[in-house]
Amino acid sequence: MLFIEIMKKEKPSDVLSKNLFWDVDPDLLAWEKNKSMIIQRVIERGDLEDWKKIVKFYSLAVIVETAKNFRTMSPLDLNFIATISNTPKEQFRCYTTRLLTGQHWIY
Repeated sequence: MLFIEIMKKEKPSDVLSKNLFWDVDPDLLAWEKNKSMIIQRVIERGDLEDWKKIVKFYSLAVIVETAKNFRTMSPLDLNFIATISNTPKEQFRCYTTRLLTGQHWIY
């Protein structure tokens, strides 16, 4: 509980790896307001320490429910989150609505 209170007082960019938020103003990030972006960045680009921190802060159930709504996720990231949470891949939006990969035109 103490860890969560400490994290709430800190900005996400102060607690997590700096490379996760290279394209946004770190002073504008908030834990709840930007929850989806923070979780997606950690899943895609975070290290093990970042992962441990968001699991402690949000809980695995909240992370999975948030990740289910992501439009895109790499197959590796999808397998990781599905396996660690014991959730079928079919429940994730990125699995059911895959982006179409264009094929070359046959002339």
